[in-house]
Amino acid sequence: MRIHKGDRVVVRTGKYKGHRSEVIRALPAEGRVVVEGVNVAKRHTKPTKSTTQGGIIDKFMPVPVSTVSLLCSSCGEPTRVGMRVDGQGQKIRVCRKCGADQ
Repeated sequence: MRIHKGDRVVVRTGKYKGHRSEVIRALPAEGRVVVEGVNVAKRHTKPTKSTTQGGIIDKFMPVPVSTVSLLCSSCGEPTRVGMRVDGQGQKIRVCRKCGADQ
């Protein structure tokens, strides 16, 4: 999976199409990501020792990684991600549109 925590992404399909936000959590085993403000569920919670106040809490649910696309930091466009290996043997993510490192 080439999308990581902290990446800026745009949602390509579904109810939240066009929404630009940040990845909160990546779940590579499931092929899903949790994006801030996308796929929101309401959770009714009771007050406990850890959460002193109960009520209705917004919970961001995972979406398939195939429905989001990485935003390039240099050109600002949604893009596919390529990989290249630098001189030290490190893998680097590369924008397919402008060729800039991610």
